[in-house]
Amino acid sequence: MTTHQAHAVPSGTVPNATDAPNALNATDVPTPPLTSADVAVDLAPLAAVLSDRALVDDLDVIAAHSKDRAVFAPIGAPRALIRARNVSDVQETLRFAHEHRLPVIPQGALTGLSGGANGVDGALLLNVAGMDRIVDIDTVEQTATVEPGVLNRALKDALVEHGLSYPPDPGSVDISTLGGNVATNAGGLCCVKYGVTKDYVRRLTVVLADGSLTTVGRPTAKGVAGLDLASLFVGSEGTLGVVVEIVVELIPAIPDPLTGVALFDDIRDAARTITEFMSSGVTPSMLEILDGTSIACINDYGDFGLPEGAAAMLLVQSNGDGSLERATADLTLFERIAAGQGATEVTISDDPDDSEMFIAARRSVGHALEKYAMAHGGGELVDDVCLPRKSLAEFFTRMQAIADEHDVMLAVVGHAGDGNMHPNVLFDVQDPASVARANAAFEAIMATGLELGGTITGEHGVGVLKQRWLAQELDPVAQRLHLAIKREFDSRGILSPGKMLGALAE
Repeated sequence: MTTHQAHAVPSGTVPNATDAPNALNATDVPTPPLTSADVAVDLAPLAAVLSDRALVDDLDVIAAHSKDRAVFAPIGAPRALIRARNVSDVQETLRFAHEHRLPVIPQGALTGLSGGANGVDGALLLNVAGMDRIVDIDTVEQTATVEPGVLNRALKDALVEHGLSYPPDPGSVDISTLGGNVATNAGGLCCVKYGVTKDYVRRLTVVLADGSLTTVGRPTAKGVAGLDLASLFVGSEGTLGVVVEIVVELIPAIPDPLTGVALFDDIRDAARTITEFMSSGVTPSMLEILDGTSIACINDYGDFGLPEGAAAMLLVQSNGDGSLERATADLTLFERIAAGQGATEVTISDDPDDSEMFIAARRSVGHALEKYAMAHGGGELVDDVCLPRKSLAEFFTRMQAIADEHDVMLAVVGHAGDGNMHPNVLFDVQDPASVARANAAFEAIMATGLELGGTITGEHGVGVLKQRWLAQELDPVAQRLHLAIKREFDSRGILSPGKMLGALAE
């Protein structure tokens, strides 16, 4: 998940739930009714069975927890915030909500970019960020057992002394929780070689909508007893249950890589380099792309030594699975392919300082675009589509066409090795016409992803921002299966109503 700050549009200028074409409309999916339309449910009985002061009804605090980092996503008026400290808090909250048909919005660190954690009217915000213990690190089984509020970086740091690694490496590694990573099946910079979150989830403990507790997955390295229910929860965005404990698989510490950088005057040449390099049978440990706009914003943000004036930069790493000879061969091949595709400059380095500098530059792109946005109108809409690698050159051609047609500034970065692109639309939140153009550009990007054989989201999730587009990506039978699963796990529809599955046809 790329860490970009999505700026909220001031009241009165952002399209609301009925204005924005991609926003949730009131008719899309009904919010589960309260016990009475006129009398709010008394929450005192719930507060009495929760941890001390776990239930918060202060309106300012609730408002601060009512949205993630998405724009163009509606925000309702939740009833209360529950800061869960243990499994019992989660169970009691869901039992109460199920009984009284109260909507519940599971939350973590609120770093999401699709509105999945946004509040809805009358909802209980169930925040599990405070459940942040690393329960166990098992060096024999090479697993870690964690609560959902553990930060991705905290687990990585804790594993160093054991010589182990947890590979999923979203751009939000320092601020996103493992529970949130599970909810969106987060990927990141290293997933081209090491895979995404679901590839490392061995077992989950989950509280279902009625408050019942279950454990899904397997206790051992192998196991095929029953259906793979754990996979249903990975990427389900809090619509099926609330994860309260995660067992992840680990690998030996990842070897230090060699790093290569290639610069291009035409981003389509960079795309063709990606296609040819990934067709060669090589598996880099990282392959990232930044367009010229992103490079310029990074250079304005900090001194990372990036060259000026390039239309695109590819950042590649190979660790050769610990073999320096193999890593060198991989990057030598990259250098040859990039030069053959018109690269103006290719640099290969085995200096760890160079590697750290380039990675720091790549990770800074969110902050760099945030700085630019704040100085030029304050609007930044972070997008997330994933495409077949063979479609990347055409994708960049269409991104330029979209920028020209809608008169918006687009900055594109992405996990080039697996085709996961992040086009960022920058706009002026004080100008209604600029806001409208940005929203139209978003729609065009979504359509382009599907037209090129891709998907509407590679790692940020559907949330509320893309729920209408999910209905376009899934065929009618797939939609029916999704809804049948939702009904089985959450018969009263209280979990994340109107999110993710909200626009699927019955």
